[in-house]
Amino acid sequence: MSADVAAAPAARPLSNPTSESSSARRLLIGLGLGFLALFLVVPLFAVFAEAFRNGVAAYFEAFADPDTQAAIRLTLLVAAIAVPLNVVFGLAASWAIAKFEFRGKSFLLTLIDLPFSVSPVVSGLCFIVLFGANGYFGPWLDKHGLQIIFAVPGLVLATVFVTFPFVARELIPLMQEQGTSEEEAALSLGANGWRTFWSVTLPNVRWALLYGVLLSNARAMGEFGAVSVVSGHLRGLTNTLPLQVEILYNDYNFVAAFAAATLLAGLGLVTLVVKSLLEWRYGDEISSKHRK
Repeated sequence: MSADVAAAPAARPLSNPTSESSSARRLLIGLGLGFLALFLVVPLFAVFAEAFRNGVAAYFEAFADPDTQAAIRLTLLVAAIAVPLNVVFGLAASWAIAKFEFRGKSFLLTLIDLPFSVSPVVSGLCFIVLFGANGYFGPWLDKHGLQIIFAVPGLVLATVFVTFPFVARELIPLMQEQGTSEEEAALSLGANGWRTFWSVTLPNVRWALLYGVLLSNARAMGEFGAVSVVSGHLRGLTNTLPLQVEILYNDYNFVAAFAAATLLAGLGLVTLVVKSLLEWRYGDEISSKHRK
């Protein structure tokens, strides 16, 4: 028996399915980089090239337009209102879902994901049906001198609708992974619920929260479909920056349109850089906690 075993040929090592040849790896990397360059880098470069086609002076002159300035201010205002609302909702929803068990928990998770599956145009139409002149609450609002559609409140509502999942969806998985042991320890030491949240829960999720805020802000400032429906396209009044870009382009004012578009593109690039920094910092922090 031992001789047969000794005479038997050595078993072949199992091949690693991920050990591609160097040429295959180079081909895959090249295809990936080529795809990104064709569909991401080249279009962004074209936007900046068109914006500066007539020189730097023409680029900055495009922002002297009062309507463009009003659009920038309105975009910042809407984002400044919508993002904090999303932070409050995201923190409350994620804390409740991750730390407690209650009836309707799965339904709440489904509602949080709803804006991901509903077209932004449809969400804008929902607010038209509710608060428009002929909507369910339109006559009551008109009677009391309140205007939501074709005004800033409508823009804020539409923006909140399409952006509120971003903060919650960043926090829920992290809070579920962390569990409730640290909060229970704080409560056992005499801390109340509010103190536990500020001293234990919030510091543990600060990087994920910043990441969610970043994504929510980028989407809020770049949202087009929902705000287009509820804005009415009133120049200088209800046009946000994405809507102003469309108007300038349709007016054949291409340099001004691309100049305004560079602000949105620049926001996307800044979001990408900060996202990478947060992932690097956040990933290191999570790894160190797991090692402990």
